[in-house]
Amino acid sequence: MKSVLSSIPTFYILAIRFCGAALILLPAGVRKLKSLNKTYFLGGSLMGVALLLGYVFQTFGLQFTTPGKNAFLTSVYCVIVPFLYWGLVKRKPDKYNAAAAAICIVGVGFISLDSNLGIGFGDLLTIICGIFFAVHIVVTSHVVESHDPVLLAMLQFASAGIAALACALIFEHAPVGMQAADIISLIYLTFIATTGCLLMQVFGQKYTPPSQAAVIMTLESVFGAIASVVIYREVLTVQLVTGFALTFIAVVISETKLSFLFRKS
Repeated sequence: MKSVLSSIPTFYILAIRFCGAALILLPAGVRKLKSLNKTYFLGGSLMGVALLLGYVFQTFGLQFTTPGKNAFLTSVYCVIVPFLYWGLVKRKPDKYNAAAAAICIVGVGFISLDSNLGIGFGDLLTIICGIFFAVHIVVTSHVVESHDPVLLAMLQFASAGIAALACALIFEHAPVGMQAADIISLIYLTFIATTGCLLMQVFGQKYTPPSQAAVIMTLESVFGAIASVVIYREVLTVQLVTGFALTFIAVVISETKLSFLFRKS
């Protein structure tokens, strides 16, 4: 995403990703179209809107921050999920969730705040994206329990793609001067990062509690930071590494309840 943003506007990137993913899944989902009803359309649309808003804020934020910081700040959704789930099923977060939230806030401060204690614009947008990704995880967990994952994923991609395309046509100029590298990036983003990864997420969440799914997906932040160092030569300062560590510790506390420390041999 970072490499292709220099030549293709944000909404066009998202429109290509999501519309392309919906078309890729169409052959697999067409035989299941007879199962479509209002709950499918409502669930798929809610998933698509939450997903699109998450990616919109993440992609815009990525223009003003590094991939490593973007990846770790996105992972705050893991700490937010238990609190959103509380509002949905009335299951109150425990003391570990509260402690994780406090540690996560400190970690975000180390990652985002500058010497004047101001937060960067890109970092702020990325934190907002984490909120929408948390909403997407909770909505997906609720909807996929009684619906087909492939059909839901296809509807989510279609609704997100159509909305992104409408925003692109209204707010942005069509991309010009695309290079071969941009096309290769878009192919990867569409086939692997969108269709493959998000379809596996929907399938996985059918059999995995939302909080557990969230902690597994925070590994994206680790891989994102590594990729940022290797590809973009991001310099890891002590402050940044401290923030990364605190954020990851918060995720582990929130989802494991530190049970691995008390497990009997």
